Amino acid sequence: MGAMTMASSSLVLRPRASPLSPRRAPTRRAALPGPQATAAETPREGLSVVAGEGETRTPTTRLYSLAPYPLLLAALLPGAEPITAAFEPFVELVRTFSLPDWLVHWGHPGNMAVVLFAMGGYGTYLGFRIKLSDDPEEKAKAKDLHPKLLGGMFFFFALGATGGVTALLTSGKPIFESPHAVTGVIGLALLTVQSLLPTLFEGNPGLRGAHGLLGSSIMTLFLFHAAFGLQLGLSF
Repeated sequence: MGAMTMASSSLVLRPRASPLSPRRAPTRRAALPGPQATAAETPREGLSVVAGEGETRTPTTRLYSLAPYPLLLAALLPGAEPITAAFEPFVELVRTFSLPDWLVHWGHPGNMAVVLFAMGGYGTYLGFRIKLSDDPEEKAKAKDLHPKLLGGMFFFFALGATGGVTALLTSGKPIFESPHAVTGVIGLALLTVQSLLPTLFEGNPGLRGAHGLLGSSIMTLFLFHAAFGLQLGLSF
């Protein structure tokens, strides 16, 4: 009896072998969608972009120039971003006027051409008459009118520069990317120096010759500036 009890106990306590069940394949979780890299990414400056099989393209800036030499002075120009932001209210104001495209496009060149050839040209002529004329009365009139004309030219050129920037931004064009802009900034800087030289004539009469030479150089520079401006206007 005791043996049967032990045997039955062993049968009860012995674990039953469970039938083998097929293993489940491990479940793979789907990866979360992430930002996909596009083939045409924004190129960084100085890097080449692969445009197609066997073809590379380097991002460049289009510059409107008759010669590359004025572009060597492009580092003198201030950054375009802060100036663009400062002019944005004026650009929006001009756009509300709904001016004709030809007026926005050629208004600045037309006004500046009048200032350059009328005020600048005649003012330069009077400067030579001060130096070369033997008539005291003519010299006196030239000395009176010469600084007024060229001072007015300086004022209208500085004012016209703001108009040129506004016209370019209104047309959706970049600024400071042409020799016209480079020569304009250099010309205004030289005009500033030129306007200060007459205040030093009394202490150093030799500066009169430097004043005349610098003035002639500035007028020559602005003739190139006008040619570059015409080329820029015809480019778009």
